[in-house]
Amino acid sequence: MSAPAIAVVIIGRNEGQRLIACLASLAGQNAQIVYVDSGSDDGSQEAARKAGAHVIDLDTTTAFTAARARNAGAEYLAAQEQPPEFVQFVDGDCALDPNWLAQAQAFLSETPKAAVVFGRRRERFPEASIYNQMIDREWDVPVGQVSSCGGDALMRFSAFRAVGGYRPDLIAGEEPELCVRLRAAGWTIWRIAAEMTLHDAALTRFSQWWQRNRRAGHAYAEGAAIHGAPPERHGVRETRSALVWGPGLLLAAIFGAALSPWLSVVFLAWPVQVLRLLKRGEGWPRAAFLVLGKFPEAQGVLDFWWNRLKGQRRGLIEYK
Repeated sequence: MSAPAIAVVIIGRNEGQRLIACLASLAGQNAQIVYVDSGSDDGSQEAARKAGAHVIDLDTTTAFTAARARNAGAEYLAAQEQPPEFVQFVDGDCALDPNWLAQAQAFLSETPKAAVVFGRRRERFPEASIYNQMIDREWDVPVGQVSSCGGDALMRFSAFRAVGGYRPDLIAGEEPELCVRLRAAGWTIWRIAAEMTLHDAALTRFSQWWQRNRRAGHAYAEGAAIHGAPPERHGVRETRSALVWGPGLLLAAIFGAALSPWLSVVFLAWPVQVLRLLKRGEGWPRAAFLVLGKFPEAQGVLDFWWNRLKGQRRGLIEYK
């Protein structure tokens, strides 16, 4: 029998029941399944084997990253006698929609210049917290040709391999960085109007939300360091926005108020920005958190540059 045209690479660490749900969502799919584990101690590896997945344990002596884990799965598939035509990457805290693979495969087959396609990723429990609600809204990007994808996506395996896969050293932002290289090679990235995955963020505390935004800021800064030159300018606008609306505006407001009470008006810039976002159609909580989020994003930006100056690489910024 010929090998399936699609393989699924799942990555995870201590996802527990979320991984079991992920594996169960693949039952009945005509796809080879590879699970790459980053040092779990909750029995994830055995659960994956019972579900019929090939399990890869990452070497614990090298720093874990999602990019490194996905590459390990791809390398295993590339070494097969018949590598797959398409590879679906999915995080272990997500469950795949039963119709997704067929719809996504059909789209890539009909769109020869497309390297990546993804659909609607939804939060499984949006009612659990305002943070989960915001994440669910964040993932609802416009349908059509886009510049980048997230961690869940179906990719043309030959295109993925041709550009060298993910950068294994990136602790965040590895998907947009990969998409920069794919687009530079002439490929396109697409979001289609189809359900793709259910994600369990388990984001219930302010501290988790802060860390997630801090990680995003780190990704913006590192992305700008790699691809910030024209014409791509990858991550430059986001990095500038974090620094200006976070510490930049705060310092301007403090020094302004020290020079003259009239300059205290600078402190109104944040509520004015919230009002502007409300007028644009953002809901009240999301508008406020988008503005507040510039501070942890700026922390992530400064983290990156401080470690770069020291010649070091930062470890994972985790929020679970």
